[in-house]
Amino acid sequence: MRRYEAIAVLSVGLATIGGALQAQTPTLYKRLGGYDALAAVTDDFLGRLAGDSIESRFFAGVSKDSQQRIRQLVVDQLCAATGGPCVYIGRSMKTAHAGLGITSADWDRSVRLLSATLAKFNVPAAEQTEVLAAIASLKGDIVEKP
Repeated sequence: MRRYEAIAVLSVGLATIGGALQAQTPTLYKRLGGYDALAAVTDDFLGRLAGDSIESRFFAGVSKDSQQRIRQLVVDQLCAATGGPCVYIGRSMKTAHAGLGITSADWDRSVRLLSATLAKFNVPAAEQTEVLAAIASLKGDIVEKP
């Protein structure tokens, strides 16, 4: 066997092993329960935000149609971010939240509300940590004021 053939065989073998290992580790999307679970979490979380005495100001004047669009975009973004089959087609977080004046305190409050939602649905601690880490990566694009 020539050297390049041996390398090709080794590469195929490693790719097969890597694929098998990847197949054994379910995505966060699957570990969270899939689309319906993410939709339920989104509904609860958005309800908490809209019903919160401080965070509700971000939903003032938002029509029912716009609320449904926001809800669907959040579901799609969570689905895509956790390894699910969805595609997020919304605007960037920076564009979508520009001008809202979201503060670090608002951010921290929304994270607490999301944590309460995840706890309500008995999301295991490891998965909660992964979800919150994914969300944390968006903070710089959402928060406008310290």
